[in-house]
Amino acid sequence: MHCPFCRHPDSRVVDSREADEGQAIRRRRSCPECGRRFTTVETAVLSVVKRSGVTEPFSREKVVKGVRRACQGRQVDNDSLNLLAQQVEDAVRASGSAEIPSNEVGLAILDPLRNLDEVAYLRFASVYKSFSSAADFEREITDMREHAETRAADKASGAETVSVD
Repeated sequence: MHCPFCRHPDSRVVDSREADEGQAIRRRRSCPECGRRFTTVETAVLSVVKRSGVTEPFSREKVVKGVRRACQGRQVDNDSLNLLAQQVEDAVRASGSAEIPSNEVGLAILDPLRNLDEVAYLRFASVYKSFSSAADFEREITDMREHAETRAADKASGAETVSVD
């Protein structure tokens, strides 16, 4: 790492700490040439591969924007949307891959959105899953009811559920 003050090509790490909830590493460095200290932040870049093949960095803001459209007119606050975006990012990072297909981001949105607001979930799913008829909506509503019944039964028995959709 080049020193930002004297441009010496080497530096010594004095301290390392996790930052941004474990998504980054903050390193305190010292230059052996000029003796000055500086901080670097290292983050793992998560890229989304779109259907067209174009790659772009993952953006929580883009997730929030898309979900906000589905939540239009619903009683969903910004904190809930930001939490959902964090859950989505955590889920896609958990795959361990530096590049993820955009459809996996969409899949990661569906379950937390279903738990947040069912109407918004239906709106988002109808676009994401390309519903083409009322039968598609009926099928999804049936699945939602089954999912809700399973969750209610699991809560009653004290079991935790992990949805795999």
